[in-house]
Amino acid sequence: MDAPMYPHATADLAKRRAELAPEPLAAFKAFSKAVFAPGALDAKTKQLIAVAVAHVTQCPYCIKGHTEGASRAGASDAEIMEAIWVAAEMRAGGAYAHSNLALQTLDGLHGNAHG
Repeated sequence: MDAPMYPHATADLAKRRAELAPEPLAAFKAFSKAVFAPGALDAKTKQLIAVAVAHVTQCPYCIKGHTEGASRAGASDAEIMEAIWVAAEMRAGGAYAHSNLALQTLDGLHGNAHG
């Protein structure tokens, strides 16, 4: 049987990760706790940002965890989906904006002097 592309996060995997690199794991957990603590932004807003970024970085574990976090922090299903649409637009906008590199390269290849 084929292994899943993204294995389930299990206690055994977490234990192994902790055994292999305990100091970086502890630092990461402390950093994450500090980042998601209420500050200038409330917990709900931070979780909605995390949902959007998780979709752009395409981390399935982050998508699941931060969708749950956003919901627990009071975000509605509609707010979560809207955050995902913002992420989609930003990703598409990045591809569109970077087309300038392709156009400039093509101009150089063809000896065109645009812009």
